[in-house]
Amino acid sequence: MNFDQYKAFEDERSAKETQVGGSHYKQYAIQPIEFITKNNLDFCEGNVIKYTVRHEDKGGEADIDKAIHYLNLIKELKYGNRGTK
Repeated sequence: MNFDQYKAFEDERSAKETQVGGSHYKQYAIQPIEFITKNNLDFCEGNVIKYTVRHEDKGGEADIDKAIHYLNLIKELKYGNRGTK
């Protein structure tokens, strides 16, 4: 497949049908981006969902650490809590 054929193929697919950098979200009945947008979650809340969902298929324990970091940010930004209380 040459570049022009690839580009035509890519143009026919929606952004949700493609994924740059892997396929770890395609296996789910509801992709994280769909859940996040349909529930109007903010950036930090969305990242908690994203990293929690993908940890077994991509980042492992590091993704859990990232999710915890975003949870701590939510506590601090929304509730004024600093650190782990």
